[in-house]
Amino acid sequence: MSRAANDPGSTSAVTEFSAPAATAHYLAEPHEVHKVVLLYSGGLDTSVMLKWIQDHYEAEVVALCINLGQPDDDFDEVKQKAIDLGAVASLVVDAREEFVRDYVAPAIKANARYQGSYPLFTALGRPLLAKIACDVAREHGADTVAHGCTGKGNDQVRIDAVVATLAPELKVIAPVREWGMGRDEEIAYAKEHGIPVSTTVARPYSIDDNLWGRSSEGGVIEDPANAPPDDVYELVTPPTRAPDVVEELRIGFREGLPVSLDGEELEPVELIGRVADAACRNGVGILDNIEDRVVGLKVRDIYEVPAAEVILTAHKELEKLVMTGRENALKAELDLLWAQLAYEGLWYEPLLDSLNAFMNRSNEKVDGEVTVRLYKGSAVVSQRTSPNGLYDQALATFDADPTFSQNASPGFIELFSLQSRMAHQISKGRSQG
Repeated sequence: MSRAANDPGSTSAVTEFSAPAATAHYLAEPHEVHKVVLLYSGGLDTSVMLKWIQDHYEAEVVALCINLGQPDDDFDEVKQKAIDLGAVASLVVDAREEFVRDYVAPAIKANARYQGSYPLFTALGRPLLAKIACDVAREHGADTVAHGCTGKGNDQVRIDAVVATLAPELKVIAPVREWGMGRDEEIAYAKEHGIPVSTTVARPYSIDDNLWGRSSEGGVIEDPANAPPDDVYELVTPPTRAPDVVEELRIGFREGLPVSLDGEELEPVELIGRVADAACRNGVGILDNIEDRVVGLKVRDIYEVPAAEVILTAHKELEKLVMTGRENALKAELDLLWAQLAYEGLWYEPLLDSLNAFMNRSNEKVDGEVTVRLYKGSAVVSQRTSPNGLYDQALATFDADPTFSQNASPGFIELFSLQSRMAHQISKGRSQG
């Protein structure tokens, strides 16, 4: 698509749109698009594209909004907004329980943090959005699924791959990837067509959130040399303004999953919400992160992950208590591999199934309670108990203990170090000729 006089503020460019030739079998040609299921959030990208798809494909649009626990969304308002913009149907699907059960729960068992830091909340949500979109497309006789991902991001990989895997009869369009408009142009297009959006040129952040976390991208935070401005944070209280007292949470786990808070059994969605609330008021869960995207870009994101920070920290500590040293060493490596596959959107990769089998088996004994102290941005484990713990205070104590023969240690050390000592002597001899 050409841009009018290369003017970044011009919206006339969209009237000259012609879809590029498909480079993958699942991408839709214009003549194949008649009825579209649009993954719709009510934000800038998807609101603009709802109007744009109707105009440029002359297609009917079914707007699909999926509730994964976005804390501030008014779903009735989002639903009506889509109708006002011309959608033939506007649906809101509450998928919070499925999200926790089938996506967040496996991530907890795998201590999932991409590259050791990012808790994957967006990466976990995208495969579910795509799966539900496929189901809705079939129910409504649609031929195409549309999403608001750019050509520079990870989400295009996650959604496209799932649609192509689960519904090969469906096609995909990604208007933001196709039309080449920047954020300023989208804002101008929305203004020109009377589309109400909250994003402004002064505050151009791209936001994604669910019950497991929130991300902010764009604007001044794209430059890692810039400190994040105060208006980026909307969930977590800045640590400097958090209370001056410690708050403790006692989280109970059963087979690796959180089931109780301070002794009260709770459903998973509610438990995560309560942990998030406590973490937010204590400044816990702010992550200023540099990461490597699937498409090769190195980017900076600001994450607010209150529930994930507390629960993952507690879970990993409980694993350390109940698993052997060799189990913990291997699992740490497999946790990183699990996170890599999830980050890349390979939700139906056989290797991920195999890893899930290992995670489920190893977590069968991860039962117990962990107390986490929250204070001004930190979440520190202070207590852990488990009926399956391998820690024996009688053995570990420095006091006299007849069950552990300290006199046997020298013989053990001699045998344990045997090969290393032999190798050192041989190496020393070679260096001396």
